[in-house]
Amino acid sequence: MTDDRFLQIHDPELLARGERVFGDEFSAMSERVLAVTALTSRLNALPFDDEAGRAEALEQILGRPLPPKLTIYPPFYTDHGLRLELGERVFVNQGCTFLDYAGIRLGDGVMVGPKATFITMGHPVDPEERRRFLSGAPIDVAENEWIGAGAMILPGVSIGRDAVIAAGAVVADDVPAASLVAGPKGTVRRSW
Repeated sequence: MTDDRFLQIHDPELLARGERVFGDEFSAMSERVLAVTALTSRLNALPFDDEAGRAEALEQILGRPLPPKLTIYPPFYTDHGLRLELGERVFVNQGCTFLDYAGIRLGDGVMVGPKATFITMGHPVDPEERRRFLSGAPIDVAENEWIGAGAMILPGVSIGRDAVIAAGAVVADDVPAASLVAGPKGTVRRSW
């Protein structure tokens, strides 16, 4: 597999000998996920009025100072944090999830409704590769977006400036600027 969007789970040399040992990159990712899960657990347990404590926890999760006028209401979930880039005046409502290992960028002024989910990683569709690799692609959300409650943004999606994603929409394709996306996406694409 040569596509750089794939992360091999097991060490290829050891796997060839029949040993299922995690590879170095997957192990590093797994360690980060455990550390960030502990950090988000602490963040989500803080009293809501402890703004300083929330800011400190978020800086640890993201690995950098917070952008100006960022608002994140807990509970907040991310699996990596270091690849979640948030612009100025971004608003994230309660219960949102950011699986950001492949990278997520939210531009300035983006508003995210409660329980929205951004997923950059998954598994290949091919059953033979499903347990051997993780696949992924970054998500790029331009400036001044509104992502509605319960929307799900899938790997590799780019959303153009000023677009609106309606509540509950599943976004699997790029969204042009200044447009509205609504409705479920689930349809049979292929069979094997």
